[in-house]
Amino acid sequence: MLINQFLRGIKFNRNDVPTFKKYPFNLPILKTLDELSFHPNVTFLVGENGMGKSTLLEAIAIALGFNPEGGSLNFQFSTYDSHSALENYLQVIKGIEKPKDGFFLRAESFYNVASNIEELDREDFGPPIINSFGGVSLHEQSHGEAFFSTFIHRFFGNGIYILDEPEAALSPLRQMSMLTRIHELVKEKSQFIIATHSPIIMAYPNAKILEFTEAGIKESKLEETNHYRIMKQFFDDKNRMIHHLLND
Repeated sequence: MLINQFLRGIKFNRNDVPTFKKYPFNLPILKTLDELSFHPNVTFLVGENGMGKSTLLEAIAIALGFNPEGGSLNFQFSTYDSHSALENYLQVIKGIEKPKDGFFLRAESFYNVASNIEELDREDFGPPIINSFGGVSLHEQSHGEAFFSTFIHRFFGNGIYILDEPEAALSPLRQMSMLTRIHELVKEKSQFIIATHSPIIMAYPNAKILEFTEAGIKESKLEETNHYRIMKQFFDDKNRMIHHLLND
């Protein structure tokens, strides 16, 4: 398999932080974070809500030059300035080669990206941007269809792709299809950093899984993650789990 590491890792300049009592620096994982290294192909950031996965992923994306609300490096719109200042305290450690493509795809602000594409295309400055996304307005598709269409058509390969909870818009079957597309792009010299709750997506082989916990960040195997164990426990004995959830 071809390997190209555009982003080797990050360093957290904790000595420059004015206080760890305010957001985002009061997040559990920042109490012990000094640096992280990423897999050349696929790295997953996993853990419970509130641990700081999306906040750190957003800061990494911004530090690489992406728009906080998502899109390619060319997207510079702002709907609502809500991102943290964490990127100012991160040092990104890049590889030797530069990616030829890149995209920051996040479920919560994807609507804003779709709207910006339509606004730019109405200004008619050149070939329609939507052609790179499959040619059909992203607002004329379901959220899941638009999300998957972007993943299929807009990711060209030889790039770095930052994905924030992509499963939020995808059915389990689409998540499996996403694994196939990730593999195609990895073979085309791409690198992924993905924050996810989905054990299906986490199952991509030979990936690095970084689990965010109250005690900090640790490297885990799929079967060791809390998400996998809970899902397995639920489906191994669904009736017992439902009984406890509804009757205790």
